[in-house]
Amino acid sequence: MMLFRLRNVLCILCMLSVAATAQAQKPAPDLTTKSLEDLMNIEVVSVSKKEERLFETAAAVYVITQEDIRRSGMASIPGLLRLVPGLDVARIDGSKWAVSARGFNGRFGNKLLVLIDGRSIYSPETSGVYWEVQDLMLEDIERIEVIRGPGGTMWGANAVNGVINIITKRAQETQGGLLSAGGGSQERGFGSLRYGGQIGDQAFYRVYGKYYNRGALATAAGGDANDGQQAVRGGARLDWQATARDALLVEGDIYHTGIRETPLTISPAAPFAPPINRPGDFSGGSLMGRWAHDFSARADMALQVYYDRFSRDIYVLPESLDTFDVDFQHHLALGQRHDLVWGFDYRLVKHATDSRSASPVQYTPKDEITRLFSAFAQDEITLVKDRLRLMLGSKIEYFKERTDLHGEFDIQPNVRLSWTPQPRQTFWAAVSRAVRTPARNDGDLRVNLAALPAANGLTGILALMGNEDYASETVLAYEAGYRVQPHRQLAFDLAAFYNVYGRLTTQEPRAPFFEADPQPAHLVIPLVFDNLMRGKTYGAEAAANWDVTSRWKLSGSYSFLRMQLRRDAASRATDPEAIAGDSPQQQFQLHSSVILPRNFELDAALYHVSRLSNQQIPGYTRLDARLGWQWRDGFELSLALQNLLDNRHPEFNSHDTRVVTSQVRRGAYGKFIWQF
Repeated sequence: MMLFRLRNVLCILCMLSVAATAQAQKPAPDLTTKSLEDLMNIEVVSVSKKEERLFETAAAVYVITQEDIRRSGMASIPGLLRLVPGLDVARIDGSKWAVSARGFNGRFGNKLLVLIDGRSIYSPETSGVYWEVQDLMLEDIERIEVIRGPGGTMWGANAVNGVINIITKRAQETQGGLLSAGGGSQERGFGSLRYGGQIGDQAFYRVYGKYYNRGALATAAGGDANDGQQAVRGGARLDWQATARDALLVEGDIYHTGIRETPLTISPAAPFAPPINRPGDFSGGSLMGRWAHDFSARADMALQVYYDRFSRDIYVLPESLDTFDVDFQHHLALGQRHDLVWGFDYRLVKHATDSRSASPVQYTPKDEITRLFSAFAQDEITLVKDRLRLMLGSKIEYFKERTDLHGEFDIQPNVRLSWTPQPRQTFWAAVSRAVRTPARNDGDLRVNLAALPAANGLTGILALMGNEDYASETVLAYEAGYRVQPHRQLAFDLAAFYNVYGRLTTQEPRAPFFEADPQPAHLVIPLVFDNLMRGKTYGAEAAANWDVTSRWKLSGSYSFLRMQLRRDAASRATDPEAIAGDSPQQQFQLHSSVILPRNFELDAALYHVSRLSNQQIPGYTRLDARLGWQWRDGFELSLALQNLLDNRHPEFNSHDTRVVTSQVRRGAYGKFIWQF
């Protein structure tokens, strides 16, 4: 029945697309997207920290453009990441997401580094990202660059399986006003207002504010899960061309987010209390400044400083994180063959908690300060002009906690080769090493997972605990890829990988011990983090873009992943290899974008994700659609329809979520944008 419905829907969409193309009259310049030729010439900065043509990069890179964002019908940054081939994006509940590349997905996907304008937003507490608070005014995003594969040489710790760099528009590109608002079933109500202006001849600014109310998802029985989210955010950006050689960027934002969730962790003081739905609050902000100086056409430097504040007031544990970071890089060309980028970084993180013996989540010590020092260098060597390039580089990091006497050194080298035998054809290959440095959770955490009866009438508390001897996880990655544009309207991008992992995380049982505080007295049954697993993953990703006509574009992708994990002989963990089933083996997507007569647009997207065997999550197929109308210059109306093929479906239910998960509903919302 599902296949019958799906086939009918696809047939209808294809007929609409063909009919719309046949009826098209005069082109609408304000609606036309970039041609495929333009997209292949997009320059990216996330691979080598300097501008280079996407088509020639020696990495598996995908770019989500502003046009992709506008026509996707997505209302959040994690939702937009569904567009990327090989990226695993799953919704946990009304506010939480699991996002990873090439396996190892989880609520805090700790092998994926995420940045906004080059500023890291990963949490030193978890090595993951709190997607609950990562939000921007989507109209102000210029593009999202996604690297599948290690990026440790340029970006350091946690860039193990991929890097996501969200790049916002310059202030001079957002002049005037923009009002965006709408609402519907899941996106109950949202609105944002931005205004950009000019100071003198060379300084431009913008300020913005944003609010949204996101509805709850569904329980397994179809009821309301009471896990919605409300958020308010504001920010500003200043771009100043101080001299012909000096540019200054200052940007910052503040936010407050309120959520509902049902935690599964327990308090030792009331171990058998049932899970209760509770509120939670997140607040914080950031301030970043960057100075860029051009020495010449062949040499430049950049100095970036930022401060980030994150505060969480939630049942499991109130806490705060303060991060201060200084980053310097220098780019210069040496002769005709060498193009060198080098730099260094210093990061200080203060983590403060309200950890107590009765807290469901605890840290010992209660507060901690960590420091990270790093330096990197990468040389791009031109072996054959405009044809063959070799990249050699490495990053050295030193990680130290206040309570650690010695700290930990890590080296992350890479070798990349790019061969462009013809202007429309590129082969590339890479060998890289990357590490995930220990997060505070790995060494200092205690999470009370469950309660069970023990001997002599005592209560047993199953507790997950940190290990002060926990070491960095490692990966040695082998990659190869091929890009070709056989026709100006058709392009293919293929990538394959083979990754070898060492010192992967296991949860090892240890001897139980007695604990009298808090009352009642109880027996603690510990599971302790250790590095007693290794493994390999391999797979491939294929993407295609086809400009069928000037008004109809098709794109699609397929990704395959295989994970093979094996614990060490010394491990006593219970089936840690099962986490291989937390990521889908196959994913597929197809997108159609049509410009209709009378300034209408029709977009459709089909996604398929195979089952998660470790979570009893069946595979699902999702169909989204969007109808847009440019009523007049600067005014746009749109209707987005999501999850059209079922009333609801689950996407993620791993044990590390620590909350009662919920199911994604069918949804619809309307939106208008007014530029003035």
